[in-house]
Amino acid sequence: MERERPLISVIVPVYNVEDYLERCLDSLLMQTYPKVEILLVDDASRDKSASICDAYAARNQWVQVVHLPKNRGPSAARNQGILQAQGEYISFVDADDQVEKELLEKLYKSLTEAGAQISACGADGIELKEGPAAVYGQREAVCCLARGFPFNLVPWGKLYCARLVKENLFREDIFYSEDLLFLYSVLKQVSRVSYRPDILYHYTRREGSQMHSGASERKLTAFMAQDFVCREAEMYFPEAAEDFHLLALEANRCLAVLTVKEGGEDVRTLAYLKRIQENTRQHFSFGILARIPRKRDRAALLALCASPRGFWAAAAAFTWMKGLGGWLRWKSKDRKSA
Repeated sequence: MERERPLISVIVPVYNVEDYLERCLDSLLMQTYPKVEILLVDDASRDKSASICDAYAARNQWVQVVHLPKNRGPSAARNQGILQAQGEYISFVDADDQVEKELLEKLYKSLTEAGAQISACGADGIELKEGPAAVYGQREAVCCLARGFPFNLVPWGKLYCARLVKENLFREDIFYSEDLLFLYSVLKQVSRVSYRPDILYHYTRREGSQMHSGASERKLTAFMAQDFVCREAEMYFPEAAEDFHLLALEANRCLAVLTVKEGGEDVRTLAYLKRIQENTRQHFSFGILARIPRKRDRAALLALCASPRGFWAAAAAFTWMKGLGGWLRWKSKDRKSA
């Protein structure tokens, strides 16, 4: 006789997602796994998200809501959910995403059959290389994290033994790349991670979100996470160290480009670029640079390391030319249709 299924706690940090939240919660309420508690942590939303959470909790006894008195960021919201979770296993879902009804069922089956402490699945809506179903040992799993393949660098789309999560809370003073730091910390304590490529998680890419914005004091806290993981990997997982440095370089390049795209040539923009440059130099080597496939991206990193002002000029010119190209293509179509 099959033993009774353990409880799974699903933690959903919520902040200003009124247009997406109901879709997310409906997908969680359709789970085929029989024992689930859903913990909604409202991070002082300013829209209707809080009232939507309350309405779902009023209708469903397995939905609980916590309202934080002030906005503290996704790490604090997740930690609040972790502290209240009663389940033997924990999973995270972002409030603007949605999941397949078999998500928890398949993740639990994958984890238990492999004797693993973490299981991961495939996702769409995000650039992610797929791979075959596999079970990874600890060192292999850390290398997968560094490469971002086959599972992604974020906490969602995974199932964890609750003990692991409760012993490795999110750093609340880090607002970006906190996911990388969290996953690295839990992987240091596992013996096995199971992966299955089934697309069970649907990521929503929101162009207006903070993830796709330029530099800010909050975003620059990512340097603390990246630097820590790279230093640790050099000591304990040297086979993954270069990939972690590459990950940091690519993150810094993207942040620098977004910073130029959003800001003008003012003192604040150049000051942010200077700080990004300083951190980029810590991770840079020509060996790592050679591994970046696109010539344009390699050139951008070289320009950033050389001069923040020079990088700004090159990135601004490229953005302008790209915009001009789009305008010319639009005008050409307009003339043809006339």
